[in-house]
Amino acid sequence: MAGPAKKLFRFGVFEVDAASGELRKSGVRLRVQEQPLQVLLTMLERPGEVVSREELRQQLWTADTFVDFDHSLNTIINKLRETLGDSASSPRFIETLAKRGYRFLPAVEVVNGQANRPDFPNSEPSPAFANSAPSLLTHPDELPAVPYGYVRVLFLLIQIMYLSFYIAALAHISAVQELLDRKLGRADWITAVLVVSAAIGIPIRLYLLSAVSFDVKDLSRKFLHLFVPTLVLDELWALAPFLLTPQIGLGLALAATAALLYVPFAERTLVLMRDRSRPPSDR
Repeated sequence: MAGPAKKLFRFGVFEVDAASGELRKSGVRLRVQEQPLQVLLTMLERPGEVVSREELRQQLWTADTFVDFDHSLNTIINKLRETLGDSASSPRFIETLAKRGYRFLPAVEVVNGQANRPDFPNSEPSPAFANSAPSLLTHPDELPAVPYGYVRVLFLLIQIMYLSFYIAALAHISAVQELLDRKLGRADWITAVLVVSAAIGIPIRLYLLSAVSFDVKDLSRKFLHLFVPTLVLDELWALAPFLLTPQIGLGLALAATAALLYVPFAERTLVLMRDRSRPPSDR
């Protein structure tokens, strides 16, 4: 089996113990057969490099073994992809190079050995995620490769939506103040919070709009530094639909608020997908 004893490979939320032959995801052991594990270990030893089909044939079967090599190897790769939650059409882990072989895409950390890194920078994990504990938040390695244009447009629309909220609220601040006073009595402090949060939110949204429009590199790392304060700001503005209760009713206001509570997390996912999906020439 590939890999020296006591060597542990880590990539994203996965780790492989070469000595025991165990594959774990977020600490949970996954069932994997011997041959798929051998193939995985071979690729983990050389992330970012092409492992040829002939090399895998020689490793898995002796010269006097009669086997339908192409079909058997395809089956092994498919089982490995299924275990990792990967796909051939949108690979996150194993890329197929037609008539050549396979390449392991993510960066790999090797414990008790030197770290192997792919040559292409897009597979380098963000330091914010390196050696991180299992989290409910999406990890970059769990995301599929999505056409760059789709990710970009969706992210831009979210920024425009929030900008529209801020501008509309400030443009009608007197009406908002009157509504709050009518519903809550003197609510000057709420109006002050709206004005201050809008004043903070507008430059953040303009920065994100320009960063995506002009393809700023490494945006995910920059965005993650802003994520917590932006999350607080966005969750506050998720309550904005209640200001429209007289027009849209309580039910729609609740539904809109529920959707807006999720948007910051969708925004974070889009930022990470954007970096994974950028064209190679722009990385």
